[in-house]
Amino acid sequence: MFNAAFNPWLERAMMTGITRVSKESIFSDLNNLKVVTTTSDEYATSFGFTEKEVFEALEECHLSEEREQVKHWYDGFMFGTHSDIYNPWSILNFLDTRRYTTYWANTSSNSMIGKLLREGNRQIKEKFERLLCGESIKSPIDEQIVYNQLDGNERAVWSLLLASGYLKVLSYEQYSEIPEGNQPQYELSITNLEVKLMFRNMIGQWFSAAESDYNDFVKALLLGDVDAMNEYMNRVALLTFSSFDTGKHPSGKSEPERFYHGFVLGLMVNLQNRYYITSNRESGFGRYDIMLEPKNETDDAIIIEFKVYNSRREQSLQDTVQHALEQIKEKKYETELLDRGISKKRIRRYGFAFCGKEVLIG
Repeated sequence: MFNAAFNPWLERAMMTGITRVSKESIFSDLNNLKVVTTTSDEYATSFGFTEKEVFEALEECHLSEEREQVKHWYDGFMFGTHSDIYNPWSILNFLDTRRYTTYWANTSSNSMIGKLLREGNRQIKEKFERLLCGESIKSPIDEQIVYNQLDGNERAVWSLLLASGYLKVLSYEQYSEIPEGNQPQYELSITNLEVKLMFRNMIGQWFSAAESDYNDFVKALLLGDVDAMNEYMNRVALLTFSSFDTGKHPSGKSEPERFYHGFVLGLMVNLQNRYYITSNRESGFGRYDIMLEPKNETDDAIIIEFKVYNSRREQSLQDTVQHALEQIKEKKYETELLDRGISKKRIRRYGFAFCGKEVLIG
């Protein structure tokens, strides 16, 4: 289609988009394109408003005092070596409404980005968490990435986020600076506050359906209602867990227990007013997974041990729960609580058994 439209009749044409067409197929009739990407210097100041242009527009609209806030919200785009490029759509809408909000980030559903992050492996999620915390990450970038390479390819995910404006390049290695055979590393961060808020809203929507379950799980835990804990935990697991989270580590080593541990620990954050919450601490003859030490005498202490179902040693999840409870007893994890004057009658022990998205608590 592109060949028929462009080659015979047009002297010059410009195509815009996120991913390149030139690498899509070796049989493409549309060849020898000159490609300008986010790391190219050519036309770098033409993709958005420069800071000089934005500040002049603010002054003309009698909004000069908003310079720093506008910069915080909408600056951050970089093209080639040119920094401080602003998104035109966001700036024009701000000048019109004089309100700070996510204008550009909400012009599409962002469903593709959400799918890649939600279904990505643990490394992608951990690096994305660092980005949301204001840190930067390093990764090789492939500017010739095509759609069918996105599934499970970490480098492809960061490449797409960069190409579509959600990430920016802080620095990168020149080819002359790296050993032969290695790829240059790009230091990346989230573009600006507008994009960061868009990502936070996206993540909030992932968990909104399970939000009430989090509260119900904590209530059930405090009441000692094991049936309710199982019901709510399985519902949350079904809604939010991914097979990439609960499966094997990329190295082949089975490490889903770390994911479950962190997930349940996160559910208990709101209990910090009533409990001292500790994780992976020594007590007795080993290290417990999670301990909740009450701050007042009306609450019970809680010890939690996580186990992942192993078909070679266990016939059911119930067996896995029993192994977890036996470990709490054999390793004497309650020693720390007893030393602090908490009686055995006030110590509750729970075994959490996991098999993929299935959970059993005993």
